[in-house]
Amino acid sequence: MTLLRWPLTALLAWAGTWLIFILLLTPNLPVLAAVGVATAIGVLFSVLGGTLWRRLAIGAGFPLSLLLSGAVAMPAWAWLAPFALILLVYPMNAWRDAPLFPTPSKALVELPLHLKLKEGSCILDAGCGLGHGLAALHEAFPQAHCSGIEWSWPLRFAAALRCPWASIRQGDMWAADWQAFDVVYLFQRPESMPRAVAKAAEELKPGAWLVSLEFPAHELEPVAALQSVEGKPVWLYQAPFIYT
Repeated sequence: MTLLRWPLTALLAWAGTWLIFILLLTPNLPVLAAVGVATAIGVLFSVLGGTLWRRLAIGAGFPLSLLLSGAVAMPAWAWLAPFALILLVYPMNAWRDAPLFPTPSKALVELPLHLKLKEGSCILDAGCGLGHGLAALHEAFPQAHCSGIEWSWPLRFAAALRCPWASIRQGDMWAADWQAFDVVYLFQRPESMPRAVAKAAEELKPGAWLVSLEFPAHELEPVAALQSVEGKPVWLYQAPFIYT
């Protein structure tokens, strides 16, 4: 939505978590429980942020503002729980990769015009986040078997709920073996593309595809560049790759 721009997303999330916290402050619910629920909802709201730091700002906004306000007296250890929750959703060793960039729903609709996959072909969404890419891949190739790998446990479970037809596991996309896949799909940072190219060149079988949304692999000559969504080109590379 065009109206939900930064910092409006943060302001709405912070206001919403404070409202939830105030509504939960009843004699029947301990203060710590109210803080925990409001913080968890704030972390869920953090997916609205466009970058990692904006997501962290949204997720940490409520507990930080509560701490600074002095509205609630809590033991020192209790303030570590909200940040543990944020780190659970956004693990530090995954910060170098794309921080939960969602794939637009129609970004991959032109893929079947260029990728002629057999029924039962295997597709991997490497770093699947909440499953937006998996949903777009399934729409483009309903006859294929879609798999996803995601480092964050909460995001992995959320993606599994969103995409029950896909095989999704928690793990490191860089440690996973790509040899069995006919297509590996990425929506990463530009800085991580050279690493993806090196891994794909070593592991993808001849004829397999590396598909990157938005960010090209500058080392490789693309087979095609598609643009179904403005500002989100889709770059196609087929193994064995042609280097520029």
